[in-house]
Amino acid sequence: MAHHSLDSLDRKILRLIAEDARVPFLEVARVCNVSGAAIHQRIQKLYHLGVIKGSKFIIDPEKIGYETCAYIGLNLKSPENFIKAIEALREIPEVVECHYTTGDYDMFIKIYAKNNHHLLNIIHDKLQPLDLSRSETIISFNSAFERQMPITETPLGDELIDDDKDD
Repeated sequence: MAHHSLDSLDRKILRLIAEDARVPFLEVARVCNVSGAAIHQRIQKLYHLGVIKGSKFIIDPEKIGYETCAYIGLNLKSPENFIKAIEALREIPEVVECHYTTGDYDMFIKIYAKNNHHLLNIIHDKLQPLDLSRSETIISFNSAFERQMPITETPLGDELIDDDKDD
C-alpha cells in the first residue's frame, strides 16, 4: 500500500470535521488560521485520496421505532453462496452493516428491528432462506459509546494512509 502523507493541517481539519461534519469551512479556516479556499482545497484532496468517505446525518433508530439492535453471526452451508447471500442481505433494510469475518462466523451483521418479535420475523423470514448452516444472535441492550477513529500523530511521522503499492 502506498503512503499518503498527512501534514498537521490535514490532521487538524480532519479532527474538526470529524467532531462536527456541519462545521462551516470558514470556521475551520479561522481555527486553522488559513483561507477558506485552502480548507476547501484540502478537503477536496482528502476526498480524492479516499481519506474522507462522505458526510451524513445519523438517524437514531430508536427515535423512529427500532428499539432492538442485534448482532448476528452467520454461517453459510456453502462458501460459494457468499455473493448471493450479500445481495440478499442488501435487500433487507433492517440490516445496516455486514462484515466478512474470521473466527466462528462467515459473516457478521448488525440489524435493527422494531422489537424482539420483529427481529424473530426477520431471522425466520429473511435470514433463514439464505441457506445458512447456523446463526447466532446477540441482542445489544445499549451502546456504551461510538466514535470515529482518532486523528493523532503517529510514531512513523506523517504517514497515516496506506493505498495499494506496486512493490
